[in-house]
Amino acid sequence: MKVTVAGTGYVGLVTGVCLAEKGHEVTCYDIDKSKIEKLNSGESPIYEPGLEELIQKNLLKSKICFTSNLKMAYSNKDIIIIAVGTPELPDGSANLTYIENVIKDISSIVSKDIVVVTKSTVPVGTNDRILGWLENYSSKRVKIDVVSCPEFLREGSAVFDTFNGDRIVIGSNSTEAGDKVEQLYKNFSIPIVRTDIRSAEMIKYASNAFLATKISFINEIANICEKVGANIEFVADGIGRDRRIGNQFLKAGIGYGGSCFPKDTKALVQVAGMVEHKFELLESVIKVNNLQQLKLIDKAVELMGTLKDKRIALLGLAFKPNTDDVRESAAIVMAYELLKKEANVIAYDPVASENMKKVLGSRIGYSDSIEDALYGADIAFIVTEWQEIKDFPIENYKKFMKEPVLFDGRNIYDLNAIPGWMKYFSIGRKHIL
Repeated sequence: MKVTVAGTGYVGLVTGVCLAEKGHEVTCYDIDKSKIEKLNSGESPIYEPGLEELIQKNLLKSKICFTSNLKMAYSNKDIIIIAVGTPELPDGSANLTYIENVIKDISSIVSKDIVVVTKSTVPVGTNDRILGWLENYSSKRVKIDVVSCPEFLREGSAVFDTFNGDRIVIGSNSTEAGDKVEQLYKNFSIPIVRTDIRSAEMIKYASNAFLATKISFINEIANICEKVGANIEFVADGIGRDRRIGNQFLKAGIGYGGSCFPKDTKALVQVAGMVEHKFELLESVIKVNNLQQLKLIDKAVELMGTLKDKRIALLGLAFKPNTDDVRESAAIVMAYELLKKEANVIAYDPVASENMKKVLGSRIGYSDSIEDALYGADIAFIVTEWQEIKDFPIENYKKFMKEPVLFDGRNIYDLNAIPGWMKYFSIGRKHIL
């Protein structure tokens, strides 16, 4: 099929490249001309394992191209996939401006019957609004069907997830349009779930809200474990072996972040509010996560008395390993709190420092290595569980720091491996002093 993907962020770029890998003729459209130029040279603008190799491979095979030209993007296509951002508004609701702009562009160009697929995460009822926009903006007598096909990708493993997903959800009120999208994915060998449009929209929000709930739940259990003398790792393993619960998203830490969970949980609370339903459980999930991100700093203040003028090393800036995405990262919350306490912050991340500079600028320092970040530090915080940080020899904390005081927000070390000369604090486990 001839497919256009509008938007070359994480979702759009991965979707377009993977569809090209499966044999479709894909055009990826973006208004950012510098990004398009970079992509056409075979360079990925985002860090995502395996993605750049697939871009280069499919450019050589002429299965994918990248453009900022509207006519090239939307003329003579079978399917147009919308994958632009739906950023959070101040009240927590989703900003649909970028989607509406895409609809305006599509309406001005298309001259044949087509299926528009919404891949962006949108509130329930958005695809009905899209149909209304299409009717308002289109002056041509063409049939445009709208299908909801939400994404379920994890940053850091998005390419793998695209080819090995648990399901592909296709929400359509038109059997013919749903069949066309199902045909698009026939070579993926992933189970297809067919629903109406509004159910598909809700599946996406409900999935992320449930996973966020598991994370906040296990973090609350971890906080109790510390107070009663239990070990959260044993507890999580014990409950995770119950097939009704499962072992994923039961790793205690300093909370969830990224572009999805924080935004989608708040958006679902807004959706509930619009139909006069107070989503008390999800509101508590959000509150727990916000508190969890500051948990280690509270422990540091309790230990040190004050963090003023202390040199603090932040190890990891991305919201999770294997991505350069810092959106809603715990590192941002922690950095602001440390600056408020007048600490001197030096940070290290293998790939995310440049993106963090766009957020924090020169308010914190940036190091090119773990060793440099730790040099002369009073305290170190492990924020992101990069493999490089997990593999870092524990003896080096003593070698480079003033005194080895480590706050491990991801529980990367076995308690039995902690030497007697280190002060070590983790989540849901006993402290070593």
